[in-house]
Amino acid sequence: MLTAIVGINWGDEGKGRMVDLLSEKYDVIIRYQGGNNAGHTVVNEKGKFALNLLPSGILRDETVNVMGPGMVIDIEHLCGEIEKLRKAGIEITPKHLKISDKATICMPYDKLLDGLEEDRLKDRKFGSTRRGIAPVYSDKYMKKTFRMGDLKHLSVLKQKIADIVEWKNLLVTAYGVPALKAEDMYAWLEKFGTPFIDYVCDVGEYLDEAVKEGKNLLFEAQLGALRDIDFGIFPYTSSSSTIAAYAPIGAGIPEYRLDDVVGVMKAYSTCVGEGPFTCEMFGDEAEELRKAGGEYGAATGRPRRVGGFDVVASRYGVKIQGATAIALTKIDVLSYMKKIPVCVAYEIDGKRVEKFPFGEDLDKAKPIYEYLDGFCEDISACRKAEDLPENAIKYIRYIEKAVGCKIKYVSVGAERDSYIELF
Repeated sequence: MLTAIVGINWGDEGKGRMVDLLSEKYDVIIRYQGGNNAGHTVVNEKGKFALNLLPSGILRDETVNVMGPGMVIDIEHLCGEIEKLRKAGIEITPKHLKISDKATICMPYDKLLDGLEEDRLKDRKFGSTRRGIAPVYSDKYMKKTFRMGDLKHLSVLKQKIADIVEWKNLLVTAYGVPALKAEDMYAWLEKFGTPFIDYVCDVGEYLDEAVKEGKNLLFEAQLGALRDIDFGIFPYTSSSSTIAAYAPIGAGIPEYRLDDVVGVMKAYSTCVGEGPFTCEMFGDEAEELRKAGGEYGAATGRPRRVGGFDVVASRYGVKIQGATAIALTKIDVLSYMKKIPVCVAYEIDGKRVEKFPFGEDLDKAKPIYEYLDGFCEDISACRKAEDLPENAIKYIRYIEKAVGCKIKYVSVGAERDSYIELF
């Protein structure tokens, strides 16, 4: 069984929570794109963890976790992330974690340039996390990067490092900051890369054998459909392919196809960063929802923009992800609402629009809200569908029909067992 868990909306839907839950049924968990520019928060019996680079299955002793060739890896950040887990009693060994030799290394100058460009743009900024993601993906497609496999041959890389640093300095000095030194980049690679040499391998070969042995593979996406570089709200997207169709490619086994796609979406809408967010709420109404849901970015701590459930955006996300089932998270957060807001359509130039728009039309779009009756009670202890109040069931069925995909899982809390399986 090859299953992908992906985001339906703008990211931060609760994918890490679902990977942690469902990974019990899988042998191998694979991150297939992105870097440490987003976080997956997981709460289980071992504690609360914010994972940026590591697959969320890393918290299960019995799983093998893979970082695929589609990822960009800040090895300094990865060292720190692993150290935090080890201090919490999580064992991480080359048997437990495998890193693709083809994954790209996010260098210090990528982070530097990311921040410098955001500062230059000022109020026109993209809302970058300043973790070097756009610059390093740009480097990858210009073929001016280092890959994890290069760590095994550092001694022969000095000339390549010097050449790339010379090129990067054309950009760095244009921003008015001091030139980089090649020897500093070499020292950084040596210091933070050496600990991972035993973890680096041909993960494609490993995963191919795992499939042939009948093992179950779970692919974990970062961010959501609307942040996809091709199909998202460009240019306010990530720089990688966040859609399920890319999962086998980014994992290193493009010859395989997925069996299932679990699309994750919240029972309301959230967004970190810049860009159009039609269903956005403001003022006291927004702050109340933000506080109720604890809506602050796992990677950055930034307050998330919030709104009611967006039918237009979610229906589009379900389509491009090819979702075969939905996991609806954080419905318990809505317990305080007497009336639950749902953005059912957009208004553009005075016309009602139900198909997700792009470009200028999306910038002009205004939300059309309807309100459903709230359930107004704590549902965090519910474990079966029949435990839920009638209006909670009505809300779930309304969303299911609106987006055109069956809801299989409903999360009623952050803990691993706080969920209901509907079918």
